[in-house]
Amino acid sequence: MNVIVDTRLCSGHARCAASAPEVFELDDNGYALPLEQDVPPDRLDQAREGAFACPERAITVD
Repeated sequence: MNVIVDTRLCSGHARCAASAPEVFELDDNGYALPLEQDVPPDRLDQAREGAFACPERAITVD
């Protein structure tokens, strides 16, 4: 599964990294980045949880 962060929408709330630190990290400015763009199946639930936590809906998991 792919995790994509739309950097135009991300406002740096960091809720994704707080709810799924095994999938998301923050860059030097506090914006979200996926640790891996291709998420292994055992982390799919965490990726979805992090995407759901984003108030800007800047994260897509497909």
